[in-house]
Amino acid sequence: MSINGKAYIAGAFEHPTRKATGKTIPQLHAEMAAGALADAGLTSRDIDGFFCASDAPGMGGLNMAEYLGLRPRYVDNTDTGGSSYILAVGHAAQAIAAGKCSVALITLAGMPRTGPGPAGEGAFFNDPIVPEVPYELPFRHTIANLYGMCAMRHMYEFGTTSEQLAWVKVAASHHAQHNPHAMLRDVVTVEDVLNSPMVADPLHRLDCCVISDGGGALIVVSPEVARTLNRPLIKVRGAGEAIKHLNGGRSDLTFSGGVWSGPAAFSEAGVKPSDIKYASIYDSFTITVLMTLEDLGFCEKGQGGRFVADGNLISGIGKLPFNTDGGGLCSNHPANRGGMTKVIEAVRQLRGEAHPKVQVANCDLALAHGTGGYLGSRHGSATLILERV
Repeated sequence: MSINGKAYIAGAFEHPTRKATGKTIPQLHAEMAAGALADAGLTSRDIDGFFCASDAPGMGGLNMAEYLGLRPRYVDNTDTGGSSYILAVGHAAQAIAAGKCSVALITLAGMPRTGPGPAGEGAFFNDPIVPEVPYELPFRHTIANLYGMCAMRHMYEFGTTSEQLAWVKVAASHHAQHNPHAMLRDVVTVEDVLNSPMVADPLHRLDCCVISDGGGALIVVSPEVARTLNRPLIKVRGAGEAIKHLNGGRSDLTFSGGVWSGPAAFSEAGVKPSDIKYASIYDSFTITVLMTLEDLGFCEKGQGGRFVADGNLISGIGKLPFNTDGGGLCSNHPANRGGMTKVIEAVRQLRGEAHPKVQVANCDLALAHGTGGYLGSRHGSATLILERV
């Protein structure tokens, strides 16, 4: 069953906070839900589908449905790390197309900056029950060096440079200066990135995303509900998902699961990369963006460095505007999971609601992509194609 045109994003809300002192994670989930519902012009009584991941406290949808006062007839707690919320839009569209629900709520919230982070990823490094831990724990890998390995291998295989990676951060900073809620609003140069401290060779501090509290929420509805709302219609055209792992040691560090999720989404949407006007790309690190753009087909494998260089990702200047809110590199990476904000900024662009300095002209087709987990080991990729109608 194709989901092309079977569901619409009617509500989107990103919490303005980046430091949620005095709040709780359930409280943030409630504030996200209220914001998205208000944006859509709906109430909690309209919700009959609820989607969340392991950032939701307790047993996910079970506990949060009670806390939020929901009575969903469809619940999905699928967790693929930071890509979960992009994946959830596709799952919500599938459920709506199958008649399982008509108004789906998707929430994300977390407080890694001021309080406990999600119970998920970090704990996996040390939990002996997790299958790979007994074999990998002795090597004491960290999140940063799992991405540094990919960057180093890409440089070895294709001649990619640190200067080219730095252009990803430079582009994000050019956009973040116009976002009053962004954590890092100063425009940086390639030299600034290269002169920042080394974190995991070859990645510098400014190659890494921010750590922020906050979150966001989305409302996905059936075509019948969408037509009753006084909101711009954002159609879900296509979605793809994939898991990449180490495959028993037979793995290539130079590509991500986007090589599978991207073609699936483009095929379902009936479009190609050159049709995309705006791209929200998961930016946990600069190398994540570069490899993803290759894997999604925006450039040839190995040409990502040249593609991102010289301002090619800056709105109004480059060929492919990306992450016009500043992305995870400069604005927000709530709960250490950046997929939700990728969808929200894509919706803003399609509605024409991005900041005027970064709004893409005639933006009618956008992509959002997430990479959840760890680029250098196992991760879940999710790709979403959205259209303004």
